[in-house]
Amino acid sequence: MKIENIVVGPLQVNCYIAYDEDSLEALVVDPGDEAEKIIRFIEARRLKVYNILCTHAHFDHIGAVSRLKDKTGAPVIIQKGDFEIYMRAGEQAVLWGFQIEQPAEPDVYVVDGDEIVVGRSRFKVLHTPGHSLGGICLYGEGVIFTGDTIFAGSVGRTDFFGGSIAELKKSFSKIISLPPETRIFPGHGPVTTVKKERESNFFVQEL
Repeated sequence: MKIENIVVGPLQVNCYIAYDEDSLEALVVDPGDEAEKIIRFIEARRLKVYNILCTHAHFDHIGAVSRLKDKTGAPVIIQKGDFEIYMRAGEQAVLWGFQIEQPAEPDVYVVDGDEIVVGRSRFKVLHTPGHSLGGICLYGEGVIFTGDTIFAGSVGRTDFFGGSIAELKKSFSKIISLPPETRIFPGHGPVTTVKKERESNFFVQEL
């Protein structure tokens, strides 16, 4: 399994492309902006995108969904708790001074424990609310894609619609209970590990 990171948009979102190097089956996580940049990468490696997954539905994480779906035909996956903010992402972006192409309704709604297959690899969906109602992480192959639930040394905000400090504590605990060598691929900023976050993330003190 190969994981590539393409940083997109003015808010510097990490769009991850995980793919099987033999079958070239691919999953795109959080295509937040700059659709053409993402598409060029996919075409250059002749990848076959089977799924587009949004860890949550804030506009900076879904801004390229519509264009990418049109190009690849891949279904769009979210957790249903974020349906409302997903369907109002275009309005949300305007309030922040940005513009995105509002995507159509998602195709697939996942729940905690569901699996997403990428070639020979399997990833488990973890429902991790706190930053948003429908926040999810994707765990497998020794890595976890965390969206805005946890960052290197920090965590996501809870002052947006659907945010909850109590829920974020539970979600954070779930992530740092994973094996220490697990690599964390967050929605913004550098890759880290569970071990590092147990030792240095300020939010540990909140538990």
